[in-house]
Amino acid sequence: MTQHELPRPKRPALHKRAFRRLVEFRGFQRVPLNQYRTKIRSLYDGPAGGFLMLASMVSLHQPLMGRVLKKGNFDLGRFQSILDVGSGAGQILGHLLKHTHPEVRIVACDLSPQMLRRARTRHTRTDSRPWYVAADMMHLPFPDNSFDCVTCGYVLEYLPDPAPGLAEMRRVLKPGGSLLLAATEDTYTGFMNGRMWKCRTFNRDELRNACNQAGLPWNRQLWFTKAHEFLKLGGIIVEAVKEPNG
Repeated sequence: MTQHELPRPKRPALHKRAFRRLVEFRGFQRVPLNQYRTKIRSLYDGPAGGFLMLASMVSLHQPLMGRVLKKGNFDLGRFQSILDVGSGAGQILGHLLKHTHPEVRIVACDLSPQMLRRARTRHTRTDSRPWYVAADMMHLPFPDNSFDCVTCGYVLEYLPDPAPGLAEMRRVLKPGGSLLLAATEDTYTGFMNGRMWKCRTFNRDELRNACNQAGLPWNRQLWFTKAHEFLKLGGIIVEAVKEPNG
């Protein structure tokens, strides 16, 4: 294999493939992409978007993500400009505001204007910095090389093909910039989350390969806690880096 060739993603075990076919949400394969995206926007504009804030607290995903974003795990102190893709109700945004210097530029974008309104209502009282932008992650309205860091938490799985989203995040990253990417993994709990939130799941090797193809090689894999790493819970959380000469 030459240095430019990438290994093919490993195929999941037979029993996992059978279980995946049985329970994985596949609605995005049955309708055109634009129609699927419209349904997702309507889902999050509605009551489900409000429920997401509560669900992220009850599942501990929101406080646990704060552990990842502390110095020593994914140190936010390195950055001067951060884009949060798929901000939702501000679950990651709140940690960005808490763990960065007041002069750091922070932009929050989401496909759902209603989710951005929820995020603005939630955080404006504590920090007026964020610039809120309604945008599709496949067409980010920012110039090339705009941000030191991009965060994207459990959003990429709303693209049947992750390539356009990864390409856009790489485009707006400065050379040497970091992407903090979290995605739903094809575990049994991941399949259940996929059906609840109408999204796909990723095999870990499949997602690593997609990031490599997009020019965002993984620098390291992260976990909420040692227990999550041992039990393979919490999904895929990685730091990917746009190469300095990219």
